[in-house]
Amino acid sequence: MSDLDKLLTEQANPASEGIDRKSTVEMLEIINAADAEIAAAVRAEIPAIARAVDAVADAMRRGGRLFYIGAGTSGRLGVLDASECPPTFNVPPSLVQGIIAGGEPALSRAVEASEDDPELGAADLIARGFERSDVLVGIAASGRTPYVLGAIARARAMGALTIGVSCTARSALSRAVEIAIEPKPGAEVIAGSTRMRAGTATKLVLNMLSTGVMIRLGHVFGNRMVNVQPSNEKLADRARRIIMDAAGVDYSRASELLEASGRNVKTAVLMHKLGLNRQAAAEKLEAVQGRIHDALEIEN
Repeated sequence: MSDLDKLLTEQANPASEGIDRKSTVEMLEIINAADAEIAAAVRAEIPAIARAVDAVADAMRRGGRLFYIGAGTSGRLGVLDASECPPTFNVPPSLVQGIIAGGEPALSRAVEASEDDPELGAADLIARGFERSDVLVGIAASGRTPYVLGAIARARAMGALTIGVSCTARSALSRAVEIAIEPKPGAEVIAGSTRMRAGTATKLVLNMLSTGVMIRLGHVFGNRMVNVQPSNEKLADRARRIIMDAAGVDYSRASELLEASGRNVKTAVLMHKLGLNRQAAAEKLEAVQGRIHDALEIEN
């Protein structure tokens, strides 16, 4: 048996044995039942995810950035999570970045050979401008992808914080990083197809990590995305409704506040709650690093 055969992510799942002979409904029920187990696997890693969230938020407060790096499905998930942060939380694209083995072409088609080169992983990281103040999250379902391990080694040599997300217990990636996150969703419905259960577990972890960081940084008030960028009519409507809920005003007043604030939801909320003009509200937000709750507490 090879080392690859020993990995949990490569094992055959007894629950899906003979899935090719099932009816379509039975086939989908098997997949759904397997997917239902993923949340519990992620829940077991919440303490590690919490450490990662707090560490990344602290790094960002000091001017650092968050980088994801991976190959194949893992790399695509990292790029996806990074790309969704600017429109969701109105942060600059440079704050959260995703690096995938093989570059942009690998987002739409397999470029598998590149994942076997640890030096390429390190080189791609440096080419992106990674610095000691930044945080690197290595993503690899197997926890052994050379491309990812090479990047992690380079980041650690620089003195940067490293985090690993893998779906294998005590993986090489987990042993190489300061914070190891290891959801273990178990064998795939289709043996070795880690885009399925492992991919879903990874997506859940990355959702929690980036969202948790943005909450800690004050980009959420209550449970509203108050840092939303109203770049189109759908998002502008969402911004108005967020102002309605957060400031306790009607839609018409929310529209007025949005425009008066320079289309900044946080500023609009403070303008109403504290009776401030746009400049004063913006200055108060800047003093508390954009956290509405802190601005309100200072006032009270």
